[in-house]
Amino acid sequence: MTLASVRLVIFDCDGVLIDSEKLSKALVAEEAASLGWRMTDGELHGITGLTWSALKPVFEARLGIILPAGWAAAMQDRLIPRLQAGVSAMPGARDVLLATASMGLPYRIASNSSHEEMQQKFAATGLLPLVAGRVHSARDVARGKPAPDLFLAAASAERVAPEACLVVEDSVPGVAAAHAAGMQVIVYAPGPCAADTYEVKPLAVVRSLAELAPIFRAAMVELAG
Repeated sequence: MTLASVRLVIFDCDGVLIDSEKLSKALVAEEAASLGWRMTDGELHGITGLTWSALKPVFEARLGIILPAGWAAAMQDRLIPRLQAGVSAMPGARDVLLATASMGLPYRIASNSSHEEMQQKFAATGLLPLVAGRVHSARDVARGKPAPDLFLAAASAERVAPEACLVVEDSVPGVAAAHAAGMQVIVYAPGPCAADTYEVKPLAVVRSLAELAPIFRAAMVELAG
């Protein structure tokens, strides 16, 4: 792995810091099945991380239907109670945020989720104090992931050039967005995953969030040198 000096780490939310993707995936699969689409694991993985608004045309194209105008908002409303009942932090999430802060390395959160969803997720898992004032939602920009807008907004807020940013992602759209933004990206994949799952190969695939702190420190040493 060749890692350039890093001045900002940008974490994705779902699937990286918050273990909520099983809830959102279940809802997506249920909705698809109710409309006549039995999604494969590959299809579900490929669209994980998209906003509900971005999922709407995917559903419409696949099914040959027109969904109601309020479909995306309705799906978000259906997800929030599930988050309240069963969301948890990913193993090591608190530790990696604390370790990053202890290095003096700035970090931000950039997610396709709404602020309302993330507020619920971070509050329920006790991570809210660690991310307050650092959270960016796709609702803040013109286009969510896989467009680069969200990551570029996070970098701009910290006044860091894109090439000095390191993104930690888990989804196909998120990795695409990071590369489109001209940023370095590491994939966090605690389960089975291959780097060739992604159209552009990430710097590395890590299986545990505990692997990230040494990587960050190495980048900081390079920067200091």
